[in-house]
Amino acid sequence: MQFAGLNYLGRLATWIATWFAPPYYARRRLARFNTKGYIAPSATIYHSQLQLGKHIFIGDRVTIFEDKNSGCVDLAERVHLYGDTCIQTGEGGSLKIGSDTHIQPRCQISAYKAPIQIGRGVQIAPNCAFYPYDHGIASGELISKQPLQTKGGIVVEDHAWLGFGVIVLDGVRIGKGAVVGAGAVVTQDIPDDAIAVGVPARVIGMRSNC
Repeated sequence: MQFAGLNYLGRLATWIATWFAPPYYARRRLARFNTKGYIAPSATIYHSQLQLGKHIFIGDRVTIFEDKNSGCVDLAERVHLYGDTCIQTGEGGSLKIGSDTHIQPRCQISAYKAPIQIGRGVQIAPNCAFYPYDHGIASGELISKQPLQTKGGIVVEDHAWLGFGVIVLDGVRIGKGAVVGAGAVVTQDIPDDAIAVGVPARVIGMRSNC
């Protein structure tokens, strides 16, 4: 694993290392052994502005894709991206993920028109999605032909926890230590340490009262 990395030799070295390692979560230890981390051989990396911290983990079939006029993707130390997660950046969009944040399988992060910032130690369950934009929906014209629009970027503060299938929309801030229940659609800010559920998400309590 000392030769691991994004270049051809690094991907080959990682592929060889997987011969001797159990699958799925068990491969996290490969990221701990090397400062360049672990990037699964089946991951698709197509991004000229990708910045990787030490000991990152990028799992099976993860995609990191750069569309035209895109901003950067910055993954800090010990970020984990699990299988089938898809990250896209396009015009006006960028992504920054803080250290020790874990993003579970099949999440969709689509940073167009505005930035997405995810803090340190954030836990994101499977099937979550982040969209800091929307299509115009004026009548008389196909929605697919209308320009993207945004109310602003998305910010998820440190140590927040998002349950299974949470969708986060444009212009939203999820506060430090907040908990968002499974299946919620976040359309407005969630305060620090709040517990929010539902469609649209609403605050039902505070962690300090639990």
